[in-house]
Amino acid sequence: MSPRVRLWLVAAGGAGLAALLVAACLHLPAFGGSWHPYGARAVRASLSRQIANTVSSVNFDQRAFDTLGEMTILFAAVLGCVVLLRQARDEHRAPPEPADVVLPVRRYALIVLPVALLTGLYVVAHGQLSPGGGFQGGVVAATALHLLYLGADYRALGRIRPVGLYEVGDALSACALVLGLAGVLAGTAFLANTLLPYGTFNTLSSGGTVPLLNAAIGMEVACAVVVLLARFLDQAVEIEEESGK
Repeated sequence: MSPRVRLWLVAAGGAGLAALLVAACLHLPAFGGSWHPYGARAVRASLSRQIANTVSSVNFDQRAFDTLGEMTILFAAVLGCVVLLRQARDEHRAPPEPADVVLPVRRYALIVLPVALLTGLYVVAHGQLSPGGGFQGGVVAATALHLLYLGADYRALGRIRPVGLYEVGDALSACALVLGLAGVLAGTAFLANTLLPYGTFNTLSSGGTVPLLNAAIGMEVACAVVVLLARFLDQAVEIEEESGK
């Protein structure tokens, strides 16, 4: 196929896609309207299952299968990085040299670290009640640990970040979504929120299985980010070629 023909095919496909997007936009509800067919149904379903945060209801209940796919993509991405960034045969590990950290940076990092870690855990725990959830809280908690790298040194980070344990945690939390099979065994749908009591609205125990799935996602994301950053930091700080370059 010649470049000219390929260009015409791309142009035709792009024009068709643009026409479909314009047609879809023309049938959208008015901007700022108070009613939307999907939104109204999502809010009703969320309230009927005692979930105050409708977004979490969508992510971990109404469309939980999509969330399973997103978590699988993250797990596969981390697995790929672990394989690609592993220590090669022509490389060796050199113990990192401690570097001086200016006092204001050290103080700020060590003060903010526990606050950021608690914030991440809070966001995970309250995902069914307020904005946030497992994805956001997991990232906050994982990156909070790395403030120790900024405020102290790489060896201090290594002492609170045993990568092997986080790899196990990543795998176990990814397997936690087999909870969805319990719904199938009970005669409902995969990941159906029908197994546990819905509890009292706007409390930590509300939402049925949503808090459990949210916690599993938070653990998986936190462990995955820690493992991912550990592999990149290994390449930047420890692993060197045999020639010393």
